[in-house]
Amino acid sequence: MIRKMKPTDIDNIMTVWLTANLEAHPFIDSKYWYQNVSAVRNAILQAEVYCFVDNLDQVNGFIGLQGSYIAGLFVTKHYRSQHIGTTLLNIAKEKHQVLTINVYMKNQAAINFYCHNGFNITKHSDIEAEMTWSKIK
Repeated sequence: MIRKMKPTDIDNIMTVWLTANLEAHPFIDSKYWYQNVSAVRNAILQAEVYCFVDNLDQVNGFIGLQGSYIAGLFVTKHYRSQHIGTTLLNIAKEKHQVLTINVYMKNQAAINFYCHNGFNITKHSDIEAEMTWSKIK
């Protein structure tokens, strides 16, 4: 089930965020993620967040939006490849005409996922790609 974040979800969301980042970004020192936990927690509390929850109401994925910017989309390993990320992304697409996200160039799985879901690389450096989706073609 997908629902809006409740204040009591924040600890589970942070666990999903940290675990997924450590798994998806082995090319970044893990200290970076641990050092940013507090700042990300505060940002999530200010963002528009939609959660995928299991039958026990446990958060197993989420998308965080700051306006039309996707600040993060994460799904736990157990639930990946079950279209949950796409479902979360589609909620954002229903609410916005344009969406952008920054993705690490070394995270080819993420780039492929967003391309598969209609995003295009609009800017890139050696480190990051800015990807954009538009309802208006």
